[in-house]
Amino acid sequence: MNQVVPNRKEHDPRMHSAEHILNQTMVRMFHCDRAFSAHIEKKKSKCDYHFARNLTPEEILQIEMKVNEIIQSDLPIREQILSREEAGKVVSLSKLPQDAGDKVRIIIIGEYDACPCSGVHASSTKEIGEFRIISSDCANGVLRIRFKIQQ
Repeated sequence: MNQVVPNRKEHDPRMHSAEHILNQTMVRMFHCDRAFSAHIEKKKSKCDYHFARNLTPEEILQIEMKVNEIIQSDLPIREQILSREEAGKVVSLSKLPQDAGDKVRIIIIGEYDACPCSGVHASSTKEIGEFRIISSDCANGVLRIRFKIQQ
């Protein structure tokens, strides 16, 4: 009997796309790196960033507003397959394993975000739903943001 082993990158497409938008928003607002760790689930998800402090309530509102603005912009979400060399000119490949092969799949969200990814995504940001930050905390230089989306 053949057993189907699920791909660990097969997250909820809407939540996974929201994670990409959150990451780019953090990069743009705080000039930090993308999350170094993420746990994406249907009901709630989390992203961890190297960051020196917790977010203020005002910053949380600003992040939510920006992420929801991008979602409501109805940007197309598409993939592009590039050679490793070409991809390295467009996006950071620092998290890509050396044995990942010569072809790199880039997920592009309108003109807002592009990054290597093997996960499943929505086809448009408008499909995602409303983004909300549930909580955030910072310990030992790690900012954890917990979030959910509502349809």
